Amino acid sequence: MAHARIVQQGTIHCFPAGLRDDRGRLVNAEISAVLYDGERLVMASDKPIPGESRSAIFALPLRPEGPDDSRLDYFTAPLLKQAIKYEDLALTTDGRHVLATTGFDRIDDESHALNDYNHLLIWPLGRPDDAQVVDPDPRDGVEGSLELRRKLDAAIGFPYYKIEGLAAVPGEHGDGLLLFGVREQGTAHDDFHYVSRIIGAHYQLTDGGNLEFIDELRDHYAFTPHEHQGVRFECGLSSLEYDPYHARLYLLTSFEVERGGEAHIGGYLWEIGLEAFRTGEPPRLVTTPVGLPLEFEHKAEGLAVLDRERLFVAYDNDRDYALGSIDERDERHACEAPYSILHLE
Repeated sequence: MAHARIVQQGTIHCFPAGLRDDRGRLVNAEISAVLYDGERLVMASDKPIPGESRSAIFALPLRPEGPDDSRLDYFTAPLLKQAIKYEDLALTTDGRHVLATTGFDRIDDESHALNDYNHLLIWPLGRPDDAQVVDPDPRDGVEGSLELRRKLDAAIGFPYYKIEGLAAVPGEHGDGLLLFGVREQGTAHDDFHYVSRIIGAHYQLTDGGNLEFIDELRDHYAFTPHEHQGVRFECGLSSLEYDPYHARLYLLTSFEVERGGEAHIGGYLWEIGLEAFRTGEPPRLVTTPVGLPLEFEHKAEGLAVLDRERLFVAYDNDRDYALGSIDERDERHACEAPYSILHLE
């Protein structure tokens, strides 16, 4: 069983304090995705960050003392600003391209009004201005990964679902296997169940730097976190991350429940080797060095592998401003996103 301990915590200022949207509402940092490119953290918010020179995806250096939010670099390519509700980021298996997925949790069958919620994007590492849409509708002028949307519909089999995980792992065909993590599924946005389900398909990279699927999306894995003895609350999958150093997959799950009139948020981390993943074995719950479940006190939504021994966890607490053990302050500013760095034992 894997052990980990939190070795560093803090907050990241994702935009200027007091920033307001076009309706005058205070903008809240809701970081839902993170990856590490060897030098910088690339982070994404599931809510827009307004301003011509800003976007919901940005990068910042990672120093030994922590993330350097004095050097934010917003990715302002029109396509990256257009997509809404980013939920996860991933590197292709060769480490040369970045992938970003939105939640795919809403669509308008009568118009294209909600297409921006249905995007899988790809760009060369370090070149976000060259972003492209993966698996778009073949009709000219219609933005969004609408062909992928139809494939997700068929593979998931529910009228409503939400994608919150994305990871590329070595596969049997092409350039790898692209995995999508499903967090919610049901009949509608107000009638669903939390799940930890993974579907995927093999892919190959094109000469033009895009990604194409070479087989059908299908189920690859599923588990029920709250059936584990150490898990206190029902969870849904919130992030996937491939660890190339140890050939394993990390699964991040989070919860937001009300019990006895009191709200509870948090999360758990799981790991599984690729061979065990392929044969459907249960994942292992990551624990503290003394063997207790590592339960995050904040809603863990983003996960990145930093090196052989460290992981980065980003939290999206929505409108919960409490900092807990992250900081001696009682509450974060709306512009701040909490994070933790874990050391694997």
